[in-house]
Parts: sequence; C-alpha cells; structure tokens
Amino acid sequence: MRVQRALARAGAVSRREADKAVAEGRVSVNGVVATIGQQVHPGRDTITLDGQAIDTRVTAHRWIVLHKPAAVMTTRKDPQQRPTVFDLVDDVPGLVYVGRLDFMTEGVLLLTTDGTAAHTLTHPSREVERTYVATVQGDAVTAARRARRGVELEDGLVVPREVIAHPLGGRRWAFEVTITEGKTHEVRRLCDALGLEVERLVRTRFGPVRLGDLPSGEARALTKSERDMIEALIANG
Repeated sequence: MRVQRALARAGAVSRREADKAVAEGRVSVNGVVATIGQQVHPGRDTITLDGQAIDTRVTAHRWIVLHKPAAVMTTRKDPQQRPTVFDLVDDVPGLVYVGRLDFMTEGVLLLTTDGTAAHTLTHPSREVERTYVATVQGDAVTAARRARRGVELEDGLVVPREVIAHPLGGRRWAFEVTITEGKTHEVRRLCDALGLEVERLVRTRFGPVRLGDLPSGEARALTKSERDMIEALIANG
C-alpha cells in the first residue's frame, strides 16, 4: 500500500497530515526519505515519521464512543490548557477523533486507531448521517418548515435529511436535525439563519452509533453490531 495510507491506517496521523508529512520529507522508509505514492509493505518495511518508528502492522483497531461534555476541546493539545477529549479516554497510541465537535457542543464522539476509517467516515461523499438536538428559543415550527426546503449558508446550501421540533415549554423547543454535510458549526449556523437562539447542542447520533444513556464524560467500546455497521459504511460508501 502507499506509504501515506500505511501511516494513516496506523493512526499516526490523519490521511491529509500523512500526505503533508511525506511531501515535507519527514517520512522515511528503510532509512531513505519517502516519496508521495511510494509503495510499502506494512510490518516488513521500517517506516519513521519525524525520526520515530511507526508500527504499521495491520492489527485490530480500537474504537471508542465518548459522550463529550460541553467546555471540552476536540483536539490532542490545547494552547490555553483547556480540557480535551483525550483527557477523558484511555491513553491509546494512535487514537484519533472521527470528525469534530465544537467547544460547547456535547454528545457522541467516535475515536479510533484506524486513521483511514476516520478520514473515510467524515468525507462528504460518504454522506454519513449525524443527528443533533438543539435546545432553542424562537419559532421552531416555522424554522423546521423552512429547514426542510433547504437553507443557504455562506458556504453552500444545507438540506437536512430530517427536521423535527418538539415543544419543551416556556417558549423553548428541542430542534432535532439530521444532516450529512458536516460543515463547520453547521447546526449552530443553521439555527442562527432560521432565527433560533441555541441554548444547548447535543449530537445524539453519528452514523449507526447512538448516544443512548451513556453519561456525560464517560466512554465505552463500540458493540459488535456497531462495528459491523461502521465497517459496512467504510466498505460501501
């Protein structure tokens, strides 16, 4: 396989970061600086990134689902020393997150040691569904009707797969949106465009993985059924 794919599969870096690392001459194969597209044999060739040997042997990858709390960064390290999602899970070599939740957004966050799968699941062409529930104030019924027709944001049209508004009382609504695009801050920007004020935002589903009753800040392994469905998404997308 190509050296970039071997690095990403090992979970050392994302696929995009692997491309960049090879282009910058930071990757070597058997002591020789690698080239873009170079073929390697994982487990047989010695591959290093920034001088560190990377174990590229194909093994069973780890998959974790975390209930990300609010006020936690989806990043490995934060310059402002804020807590990150990696503070909440076991220290597993090569672990990367699948997509990103912003600082105040809660809910389902997948993490895996399979960098290639992480890239694949978040690529727009796969159209993996994500469901969010926003606690909002405003005319959610009219907003839901408008959203179903599609809403033009500055980076393109958003047409949710499904939109449901549930009354919570006190002029507050649970605004449930299922999307596939995965644009930055997409649901918050969608709500803003619809005149809704977001008090809280929770991702309740990513693909086949649902939040369920997993407590905030806790993590669990994927079930066999969830892993099988994830693998099917990767293979058939």
